[in-house]
Amino acid sequence: MTSTWRQGNTVRLLENGEEFFPRVFDAIRAAHTEILLETFILFDDKVGQELRQVLIDAARRGVEIDLTVDGYGSDCLDDAFIAGLTEAGVRFHIFDPRPRMLGFRVNALRRMHRKVTVVDEKIAFVGGINYSEDHLGDFGPEAKQDYAAELHGPIVEDIRHFAYAAVHGGQERRLGRRLKTSHGPQGQGAALFLTRDNDRHHNDIERSYRAGFRIARHDIIVANAYFFPGYRLLRDLRNAARRGVCVRLILQGEPDMPIAKLAARTLYDYLLSAGVMIYEYCERPLHSKVACIDDEWATIGSSNLDPLSLALNMEANVVTRDGAFTAELRASLEKLIQGHCRRIMPRHGVKRVLRRLWFGVAIYHVLRHFPAWAAMLPSGRAHLQSIDPSRTSTPTNERNHD
Repeated sequence: MTSTWRQGNTVRLLENGEEFFPRVFDAIRAAHTEILLETFILFDDKVGQELRQVLIDAARRGVEIDLTVDGYGSDCLDDAFIAGLTEAGVRFHIFDPRPRMLGFRVNALRRMHRKVTVVDEKIAFVGGINYSEDHLGDFGPEAKQDYAAELHGPIVEDIRHFAYAAVHGGQERRLGRRLKTSHGPQGQGAALFLTRDNDRHHNDIERSYRAGFRIARHDIIVANAYFFPGYRLLRDLRNAARRGVCVRLILQGEPDMPIAKLAARTLYDYLLSAGVMIYEYCERPLHSKVACIDDEWATIGSSNLDPLSLALNMEANVVTRDGAFTAELRASLEKLIQGHCRRIMPRHGVKRVLRRLWFGVAIYHVLRHFPAWAAMLPSGRAHLQSIDPSRTSTPTNERNHD
């Protein structure tokens, strides 16, 4: 799909599960014709059960539904959970399902990491929030901090076209009722839907970040859970700071995966020495994948800034030029910085300088070459396993992806 800027959209920020889940579930309850939903993680918990029930209810009233989960992220769903959906008529798809070996998941690379929902081609949701209760504050100290966007307007058509093609290819479904859509302007914002795959869109999301950094004049805030990007992206961040842009990174201070924090910290000296300000979010695990630049530019989606997201996984982000949305996102991130982060200050000394030089050389070569190395990793042909609604647990269709 060719990415094109669409004018006339409204974009609404949804922070954490408390704001995201009610909006999605309400949209599903109001659906008349079609629901397309992709998620990396769907758990059989109170959030997963509510999603399951609203989808079952929608299917029973005749809504056409395609639900896609990742075989790695959602491998704990049992047959009973899936059967309730398929018996109601939901088309259930699993991206690259594989059995565990000795209790371990072996399909960790090249995951379907997108979080996309489109309802009736009227409303779309794109972000980083999975369907699991650990995105709710009452989950406890391990509850994740994250964001999603609710979109209305012409951009929804692009998102729907992509989500439909992901499960049906170029074959359009013949719906019993025509979609009651309106692709005319519904707001003032411009929006661009971007994806990353291992075919024609290897670096679209990374390039959008880098373009944003290069045009920045005053302010950049990046809040990213897993931060270990390529050399070129780091260089653009440093260059922005050196020309006087206020560059702030919000990274994990209480990570759900400690190795992510260790990897990011190897870059601190390199970034701090150029004037980049780094903050570690310490309230709870950070799961966000967002950025805002100056007064209008912002991005939100599923893509981390690490080797998995930038060189292996299937991802989806929205880039916006919308002053109101950018201001809302910036206000939320400023609140995190002021109330829940610790700032990392540069440290000096001869030993520090020598260690920084050694790390700098090693990390430089890793980051400069990791996209090429990633391309050499075995990928096979990841497939989509579709479960026929009439035969609850029998896979009936496998279609190559990637």
